[in-house]
Amino acid sequence: MAYRKLGRTSSQRKALLRDLTTDLIVHERIETTEARAKELRSVVEKMITLGKRGDLHARRQAAQFMRREVVATKNEEGKEVKTYAIQKLFDDVAPRYAERQGGYTRIMKMGPRRGDGAPVVVIELV
Repeated sequence: MAYRKLGRTSSQRKALLRDLTTDLIVHERIETTEARAKELRSVVEKMITLGKRGDLHARRQAAQFMRREVVATKNEEGKEVKTYAIQKLFDDVAPRYAERQGGYTRIMKMGPRRGDGAPVVVIELV
């Protein structure tokens, strides 16, 4: 089997992975189920590889997949400036892994979820 279906239709699965990818890039650490994290890992690693390439085509490919989420940051003068998740990927996250040849994420098991017993993990950028 090529991928996990996660109990969703293909459009729902794509939307889920898009949202999780954007959230992981923005927050650099999220808590989710083990199956989702293992599926998310391959998508995030591809996005970081696009960020390492850094050309216009890679930026457009990443923008086509990721959500356009605003990461509010302040500049030197203290004014609020809109920074998007794509900018964070290409300007902050990808340069950190310039010398690394893959393996940009880490999955740590947290234990079962209280409601339904699903295995919960934390996936984070290394």
